[in-house]
Amino acid sequence: MFVGREADIDELAQLLNATRMVTLCGPGGIGKTRLAIRLATRLRASVEGVRLVELADAEHLREPTGRLALALGVEHDGDRPLMDTLADAIGSREHLLVLDNCDTVLDECARLCQRLLAACSGLRILATTREPLRVPSETVWRVPPLALPPGRRAVPPAEVCEFEAVQLFTVRARTVRGDFALTYGNSADVARICIALDGMPLAIELAAGMTRLLSVGQIVSRLSDRFALLSRGDRTAPARQRTLRATVDWSYRLLTPLEQSLLRRCTALPGAWSLDLAERVCSGDGLDRGEVMALLLSLVDKSLVVVDGEVNGEAHYRLLETVREYALEQLKARGEEEPLRHRHREAMMAVTHELREALTGRLESWAAVRDIAARLETLTPNFFTAAEWSIRNGEAEPALRILTDIRYALFGTGRALADMAGLLDRALVLDNAGVPPGLRGQALILRGDLAFTRGDVADAKSYGEAGLALCRQAGDAYGEAVGCVLWALATGDASVLDTATAISRESGDVLVEAIAHSVRGTVALDKGRLREAQRCYEEALKLMEPLGVTHAVAHGHIGLAYVAHRRGDLARARRHFENALELLDGLDARQLIIRCLSGLGRIALRKGDLAEARVRLTEALLLSRDAGLRLGIARRLEQYARLVAMEGDLLRSVLLAAASTALRDSTGATSPGFGARLSELLDPARHELGDTLVERLWAAGSNMTPDQAVECALEGAELPSAETLPAGPAWRGAGPAGNLTAREREVAGLIARGLSNRAIADELVISPATAARHVANILAKLGFSSRTQVAAWVLESERHEPT
Repeated sequence: MFVGREADIDELAQLLNATRMVTLCGPGGIGKTRLAIRLATRLRASVEGVRLVELADAEHLREPTGRLALALGVEHDGDRPLMDTLADAIGSREHLLVLDNCDTVLDECARLCQRLLAACSGLRILATTREPLRVPSETVWRVPPLALPPGRRAVPPAEVCEFEAVQLFTVRARTVRGDFALTYGNSADVARICIALDGMPLAIELAAGMTRLLSVGQIVSRLSDRFALLSRGDRTAPARQRTLRATVDWSYRLLTPLEQSLLRRCTALPGAWSLDLAERVCSGDGLDRGEVMALLLSLVDKSLVVVDGEVNGEAHYRLLETVREYALEQLKARGEEEPLRHRHREAMMAVTHELREALTGRLESWAAVRDIAARLETLTPNFFTAAEWSIRNGEAEPALRILTDIRYALFGTGRALADMAGLLDRALVLDNAGVPPGLRGQALILRGDLAFTRGDVADAKSYGEAGLALCRQAGDAYGEAVGCVLWALATGDASVLDTATAISRESGDVLVEAIAHSVRGTVALDKGRLREAQRCYEEALKLMEPLGVTHAVAHGHIGLAYVAHRRGDLARARRHFENALELLDGLDARQLIIRCLSGLGRIALRKGDLAEARVRLTEALLLSRDAGLRLGIARRLEQYARLVAMEGDLLRSVLLAAASTALRDSTGATSPGFGARLSELLDPARHELGDTLVERLWAAGSNMTPDQAVECALEGAELPSAETLPAGPAWRGAGPAGNLTAREREVAGLIARGLSNRAIADELVISPATAARHVANILAKLGFSSRTQVAAWVLESERHEPT
């Protein structure tokens, strides 16, 4: 089955016109043979003849020459070398020779190609193999995986199907299950399958074939044992291509013992890694550090290790996940895993300590800071793996050191935060008797930061208070500084930021100083002090931009966007959100990207541009879902409820508002402003639909799962009929402002501005007595006893407008 690769075929056709020999290199299952055959078919009309020589089962050195002779109908003249006879037979004619699967007879294929190219002026050769033949006229073309959806942002089904890997999965799935189709419900899982299988056509076809038995969600859940899952292929295919295991077995058996050893050891290095890291971790126990580079080069040539770009001018490498799983099996079978994991953990502790010391010290060069931040982000999977291994072995201190040392590399990355929180929780409950108090304090503060990021203010305060006390007790100045930053965020008490600023300035820690300014801006914004908030965010940006810490700079722009939005300057707010998005492009910064998209969606809603609002909010909702951010999903559903209400779909608006409320409640998050916004959404529905129908819609929406609610929002799922709607509790009281009238909300806003009853009366052109009655009603409905509480509630409502 051949899908896509049209651009590859065009490029290769041009390449074969410009050069006489092209070798398609790549791992088993990447599609080299199919690509070569498709290319030869394309070129058939432009040459006098095409000959395909299959060499996968060749065992003897002379077989390539003999098989080519058979393909050309040339008989061996015993008096002269067969290569010479073949050269005479081809002569100067325009021929295309395809040598497929040269792996087992590389040397003979190389000699054959060199001899024929020298003697036959019209000959073109297309070879397929896992590693180059290394002949002078050879052009090596690495066969790439099929095009994959981006792994760091959500893509709607209409766009997912544009990627070649997804196209192949879909086409293959339909051959075994005719009704298979991409939907909002399964497109994310199909994308996950294709990404997990590295865009490898053979593996994707095998996975798609399993849809005759399993849903795509079930396939995703079983990919951890991919060799057992993908074990039934085409009976007519060569034995090495019938199962995923057979394909990798073939490649592994062709390696030397030292190459096999290095490949097994590379499984300790998840994600991308440098030569230096491979030398640190993989050497020892019979493998000298000086041998690693040459062996790694050989594994790259043989398509088992992938060159994965550069970081700070240093090449990085990675294993395809299928190769990793196979090599890890081999590692465990030989009992080599424990000493390797220990070396990896020690190397990671050294790296994180070096990076932490550099990042928090007095740096001479801002470029050095950018380099450090880039290394931190690249090595995150390695850090997590080392922490996980320590926790499994009951060692809390190494895990806590690694996690606290990388704290600033991860904020804004969505799932990485959840992973980090889980690791911290497990490390903190281990026996911490030998853990220094300052380290435990920093770990608790980091855990509080993570709780706050996910909307759990109560836990943020609890962790922050405990951690700050430990750091002060231990005399840990850095821990005290970051603890003060968390305390200000969680409590709104900006006075402690003076301590954080003083400590960071004394130590030369510009990053913490910048973060303190940014948090001071957030506190000011929450309290409605917009001028102060803007000044603080701008001061933070002055410090952050030279650092090149992209997440922090983007955060500053997002803060300025919120300030502009609150002032009604939508154009300026949009510019800041777009600046932040541009900075975050290509980074794993889901939460910050979601905030930008959500902010742009809200701006579009205020301008009445419903088409743009739908585009922005759709991507924000999909990202929230794919990152597992339940509170983020709830906030996006609320925004979607407002969007569909503006589009006139009040039924769907009520369903989504109910689903948003139920999901928000399940997270334990509070938002005083939510009730007021909810009332604004539901008042028109009550008027148009009546209380009874709204109550039944509310009950139906409250019972939706997050996935059902997302489908309802994005896919336009069929709405339940009135007969099938459940009876349920009324929506009233779903939020603290559920019963405030529009006029009362207006009066509450004027109270927040500090207006007296008489001033409110003048503003609204009503009598002072009527104004007083409105104020009394507001106090009663909100359960407050003072105007100050009302003002604080209004400010909190604005603060918690969904972001």
